[in-house]
Amino acid sequence: MIRTPLRLRRVLAAAGAVVAASLVLAGCASGSGSPSSSSSGSSDGAFPVSITTALGTTKIESQPKRVVALGWGDAETALELGVQPVGASDWLAFGGDGVGPWLKGAYTKSPKIIQTLEPSYEDILKLKPDVILDVKSSGDKDRYAKLSAIAPTVAIPKGGENYLASTQQQTTMIAKALGKETEGKKLLSDLDDAYAAARKAHPEFEGKSAVVGAYSSEGFGAYASTDSRSTFMRNLGFTIPKAIDEQAGKAFSVHLSDENLDLLNADLTLILPIYVDASKAEADPLFQKVPSVEAGHSIVFDDADVSSAFSMGTTAAIEWALEKLPDEFQAKLG
Repeated sequence: MIRTPLRLRRVLAAAGAVVAASLVLAGCASGSGSPSSSSSGSSDGAFPVSITTALGTTKIESQPKRVVALGWGDAETALELGVQPVGASDWLAFGGDGVGPWLKGAYTKSPKIIQTLEPSYEDILKLKPDVILDVKSSGDKDRYAKLSAIAPTVAIPKGGENYLASTQQQTTMIAKALGKETEGKKLLSDLDDAYAAARKAHPEFEGKSAVVGAYSSEGFGAYASTDSRSTFMRNLGFTIPKAIDEQAGKAFSVHLSDENLDLLNADLTLILPIYVDASKAEADPLFQKVPSVEAGHSIVFDDADVSSAFSMGTTAAIEWALEKLPDEFQAKLG
């Protein structure tokens, strides 16, 4: 199973509606939901809107027709809202249109793929964007200044850390920028329902500890509780050991030396391989000595799509993961 048909139908239907209307209704209210306090519009979908970010306030005068999505998962969020970016970054090297299998076929016209860490500002300029989405990104001031010189740019959330925009922040900010606040609220409501259904099906998760780790050519690491991967687990009822956050500080992850590999110990230990074979992580002798691993309460994912779903943190990726993983977690908990 690659994608929930209902969600894909919703994405394609929303995109089709935009094309069919030829944006005639741009700027009109798209629903009865009220705008957030940072929007200067009087109703959902009304423009202009102002969005407060960590790097300043971005004002968008009219409903964008040409969107460039550069942040991690920003393009997926736009697609979920029924908007097809003309340019997008492929952070996880999916190839093709730069989206995960959960949104395969969502584009009717492929976007221009823009590099991630060092985007080509010339390529972005050629796309003539009305707005640039850089929500789940580095928060680099120079990058923001260069992008803002091209088009209004929605940067990382105010008070947020680099690459740590939550699913709610990312969805809410992008929905506001695109005049799709009602649709954004629906995405988040559907996600809440999916989490609630998973918790109801697996009450045994409540209060259990979980660590989401990674393994790369540099060794093991673990993700802080504020990272989307750990948030996924927390929303299922798991807790993240405080020691991980203490080690990570303001970063979204922490590198684990051989001496502190026991920080991976929990009721459930998950490892996401990064550009290495899962078998290499599993065979590591020190990893095998972590108590939860010795007891059989660990999973080293050998499915790249699962690792990507964890890492992306968009509503579509999370719902796809919720269909696949909770039963596997239950089996490993015993």
